[in-house]
Amino acid sequence: MLEADDANLFFKMMSDPSVMDPIPQKVFNRKESDSKLAKLIEMEAGSDTRIWCVNEKGKDSLIGICGFLKNDENEEELAYRFMEKYWGKGLGTEIASALIDYGFNMLKADKITADVYVKNPKSEKILNKFMSPVKEFYNPKDNCTDRRYELSREIWLQKTN
Repeated sequence: MLEADDANLFFKMMSDPSVMDPIPQKVFNRKESDSKLAKLIEMEAGSDTRIWCVNEKGKDSLIGICGFLKNDENEEELAYRFMEKYWGKGLGTEIASALIDYGFNMLKADKITADVYVKNPKSEKILNKFMSPVKEFYNPKDNCTDRRYELSREIWLQKTN
């Protein structure tokens, strides 16, 4: 669960160009970061957006965030972001798998999606393990071309049984 005490580490992640450029989004200043964190904490209390703190196993400090958003078609969309020092350790794959399982079993979603900037090969590598690309489209919010991935409950159940 994200908390106000996560503000410094959240800002460290959101102000890092290495983390934000592959999305692509601009880095946050402190005021923007604190405002975004407060909004995410507030949303947790009753919204379709569910974003959680990711902690290193056995520790209580934020190393990333993950959860679900609603995409432009009101479908469940995976979301994850990690501090750069935690990249390449398999956490993205582990989190994506756990989120997919949660989405189908707890949220009762019939389909889960993920949108990724076409020039973000690290996220594409993770998503290709679980999902299939279905379309590319211009994302006006981030001013880039994204690729949408999808996974149906039926295919997930076939893979996990």
